[in-house]
Amino acid sequence: MIPIAKPFLDKEEAQAAYDTILTGWITQGPKVAEFEEKFAAYVGSSYAVAVSNCTTALHLAMIVAGIKEGDEVICPSMSYIATANSITYVGAIPVFAEVNQSYNLDIDDVKNRITAKTKAILLVHQMGMPADIDVFQNLCDEKGLILIEDAACAIGSEYKGKKIGSHSDLVCFSFHPRKVITTGDGGMITTSNAEYAERLKLLRQHGMSINDRTRHISKQLIFEDHIEIGYNYRMTDIQAAVGIKQLEKLDWIIDERKELAKQYFALLEKNNSIILPLEKDGYKSNFQSFSVYLKDDFPLSRNELMQDMLDSGIATRRGIMTTHRESAYKNRGVYNLPKSEDLADNSILIPLYNKLTYDDIVKVAEFLQ
Repeated sequence: MIPIAKPFLDKEEAQAAYDTILTGWITQGPKVAEFEEKFAAYVGSSYAVAVSNCTTALHLAMIVAGIKEGDEVICPSMSYIATANSITYVGAIPVFAEVNQSYNLDIDDVKNRITAKTKAILLVHQMGMPADIDVFQNLCDEKGLILIEDAACAIGSEYKGKKIGSHSDLVCFSFHPRKVITTGDGGMITTSNAEYAERLKLLRQHGMSINDRTRHISKQLIFEDHIEIGYNYRMTDIQAAVGIKQLEKLDWIIDERKELAKQYFALLEKNNSIILPLEKDGYKSNFQSFSVYLKDDFPLSRNELMQDMLDSGIATRRGIMTTHRESAYKNRGVYNLPKSEDLADNSILIPLYNKLTYDDIVKVAEFLQ
């Protein structure tokens, strides 16, 4: 079987986890602090706050942004359901907007969905391909809205010469095994807003005024206060130790993924019945996933193609889901999103991961040529 994705982990990560276990500091501690510092430096933000996963990162971002019950937040329906869920968690209403051929939010459709209740735009960098941050930031500035970035898939991607994570004040990342680097599971929020950073750290650990590490190293007896209702959204030091090693390899991992993507392009670019990912000038994807859109004249339906590939030992995934058609959301509003639905129904994600062989790429490409 050729899997759809496979994390790149080796003995260095195993040794880092082993060494951390032997220190006796298992939960959030010095390794988390080190990972945060190195991650912030990598993306070019002032602060990074590690959490248990990207969904909890998005939830906390909503809270510190002041999103409340009854507010509206515009986001794509074409995204994993966690995007919309994070809005729903705080009692706000996800307002689904259309996407363009890059699978990212369409600015004109977003403009048409702004109301007096709109408080924020949740911009997703789908499959690692950066969205046009500047046009959305300008719109937010004009309308008095907050821009939040769902960069779950976009670790190491670049927009106009800067890493994703450095452009706005609330950017959320994922370290799930399907992502470019992993900590098993985990998330990170980057910001250059000191007040956001402090409150994020407070909220992730039950609202405690003093974290465990500070209490541990103190020479004086101190007691914590629980300042507000918080959550247990911490990352462990074991995860952070793995994350530090993964971060050290990130540029190499992305370079190799780009080379694999180039091999797919070379084999598939002459087929006029499909559309391949488009990387515009100033936009650099980490190729977290590789999506192929099947035009009407492709000889098989998307599902027939996926079944044929599965029968031949090749794992694939459907195009990115549309949340408004999922059972949890389909009764929460009526949406006319033909582009999102078309892309979701006629796209296929094909295998792409480090150490994928050229022979495997050829085998995959044969079904699409």
